Amino acid sequence: MQKTVLLTGSQGFTGRYVREALVKDGFNVVGLVQSNAQANDVEANLLDLASLRKAVAQVRPHFVIHLAAIAFVGHASAEDFYRVNLFGTLNLLEALHAEKAPIEKILLSSSANIYGNPPVSKVAETIQPAPINHYAMSKLAMEHMARTWLDKLPIIFTRPFNYTGVGQEGNFLIPKIVDHFKRHADTIKLGNIDVEREFNDVRMVAQAYSGLLQHADAGTTFNLCSGIGYRLQDVLDYCSELTGHNITIEVDQNLVRANELRVLIGDPTLLNRQLPQLPSFHLKHTLTWMLGL
Repeated sequence: MQKTVLLTGSQGFTGRYVREALVKDGFNVVGLVQSNAQANDVEANLLDLASLRKAVAQVRPHFVIHLAAIAFVGHASAEDFYRVNLFGTLNLLEALHAEKAPIEKILLSSSANIYGNPPVSKVAETIQPAPINHYAMSKLAMEHMARTWLDKLPIIFTRPFNYTGVGQEGNFLIPKIVDHFKRHADTIKLGNIDVEREFNDVRMVAQAYSGLLQHADAGTTFNLCSGIGYRLQDVLDYCSELTGHNITIEVDQNLVRANELRVLIGDPTLLNRQLPQLPSFHLKHTLTWMLGL
């Protein structure tokens, strides 16, 4: 029997790639969307428990991947982070439990941002979280809330590190840089440039979600990471090399965040042990794809 996955955030940047990976792995995927449902999708609002219960009763999913969230750290409203990321997730878990769906596993997407500015260069899942912005705090609160459900629901926690790819919104850093190089712009305004991050490929992350859903045990936590960090200058140098275009950086103080994460690189040991065949993408390969070369 083909198993059904209920996928929240299915119309978002990550969700489109996760749906593709799940279908490739043989799942029937039903997207949970707020409006404009397409074929095989169902409409519900994370902030409306009644609509969620109706959707869960209709779909009767075997698996759930919960991606829907406010993910842009610079989002203007602090309250929105908690309303959607924390209480929206609570409503979803309430609905799944109340409707007695035949759930085998639920995968919740948290964030590596919960680690803050960690004291080690490669962050393992055992490092104490120390969030420094509302986005990260809402995700950590979501994790703690969800753990109170572990005696009732089989939940897996994931903490993705930075990733990018074709289709990511232009207010994120890498798509912004790529767009400037594609347009052969003379200058680019950036905020904090003295940072080092993982910039993984969304296709790797999507396959990790599908793989963990199939193989990981409930109650476990995984960093979605490669362990490879890049300086912002590396990104600019790769784009310049690939396009043959040079660009001048202007530091815009309006874009500088006082609580910026300086270095955030994960330890992929647990992920690699669980999913040894997970593909890896060098940033240069991802940028070539995003530049359309």
